[in-house]
Amino acid sequence: MSLQLASLIALVALSPQQAFVPRSPMTEFKNTHLSYSRLSRFEQCPLSFKLHYVSKHEAEPGLPLRFGKAIHAVLEALVREHMSDERTGPLSEDRAAELWQKAWAAEGLTGVEAFGEGLDILRRFVQDQGVLDHQDVLAVEKEFQLEVGPFSVVGFIDRVDRVDDETVVVLDYKSNRQIYARDEVDSSLQLSLYEVAVRQIWPWAKNVKLVFWMLRHGLRQETSRTPEQLEAALRYVETVGTQTEQATEFPPRLNTNCNYCDHRQGCPAYADALAGKREWICEDLEDLEGVAREREEVARLVKVLDARKSELERVIKAHLKETDALVLDGHRYAMFNTSRTEFPLERTLELLGQATGLSWQELIPRVATVDGKALDAVLKEAGKMLGRSKTALLRTELEAAATKSYSPRLWAKAVA
Repeated sequence: MSLQLASLIALVALSPQQAFVPRSPMTEFKNTHLSYSRLSRFEQCPLSFKLHYVSKHEAEPGLPLRFGKAIHAVLEALVREHMSDERTGPLSEDRAAELWQKAWAAEGLTGVEAFGEGLDILRRFVQDQGVLDHQDVLAVEKEFQLEVGPFSVVGFIDRVDRVDDETVVVLDYKSNRQIYARDEVDSSLQLSLYEVAVRQIWPWAKNVKLVFWMLRHGLRQETSRTPEQLEAALRYVETVGTQTEQATEFPPRLNTNCNYCDHRQGCPAYADALAGKREWICEDLEDLEGVAREREEVARLVKVLDARKSELERVIKAHLKETDALVLDGHRYAMFNTSRTEFPLERTLELLGQATGLSWQELIPRVATVDGKALDAVLKEAGKMLGRSKTALLRTELEAAATKSYSPRLWAKAVA
């Protein structure tokens, strides 16, 4: 282990007396422990943190949380059985389906559409996993505990695999509908904590790969960390942990996750957002500070209302699968299909050439473009043959040949 990494692991064992953030004697709330979920809840919404951990209100997990929990339970049991039986080969789709039925019932989930989504996710997982050697799986749902300053940070890692004698890969299953942006993966505090834990549990691992396995998309988003990034992450954990104990106010932060929060029913800010209540209306549009303030408040309300609208529409769409139309509260609801026409390249160029007399070389620049996602898929496949450096060079050359267009769009982000 390098000196940097050795110093990093030593950092997690700092005593309370060595912690660099001062403690407040006035604070009554003390964390029994920290975890990524605790920290992220405080970051996303201090009020949700207070309701959950300080006031200890009863949580009411919504469908997405319970659905994700059930999926995780199936994947854990499926891989554990594979390890217990000491098998090498593909996982069983039939067994995954059986486990899904049990997990579905255990979570009290309902709805044939969501049940089918779960089956599709599990089938894709089995297919994407391919042949699995039980000896390559180091751990499933591996519990860890890190001492970070005065705090004990605990958690569970979905899965850790051995790649070779010096390398392990951390797999974190995600049932999200939306794929993470590249910077979100590269800066994920969750993955940083996992790497520190893995290096403590398996000190022989010189290389650690970190992966978000996006189950709905059959995609593995991979990243890595430097020692400096890991040290910064640990210091950040201690800082935020101290904030949770020293906080005297826990303001709500409206965001798109409000619609799925397990304390939304007891949140006055969420109720006000659904009612469209406003705290600020700019009377003078020449007052740019006032315009910006109202714009941000409206933007927060729109996010909450749009998420709620999507939730309500999913309920109506589920019922429309059983009937052609619904008349509710004076409105008629029905499903309709949108169409997208794609013309096969070879046959299209052939017909155009016959009719116009133009050659393929003349027609291609005028009618043909390459879809970015399709190109990424080809490059990913080509990378197995060309290698990383040649693939990167090819991508650079392709991007240089591409034509980019821009449209003006307002961008806004809070500044410290």
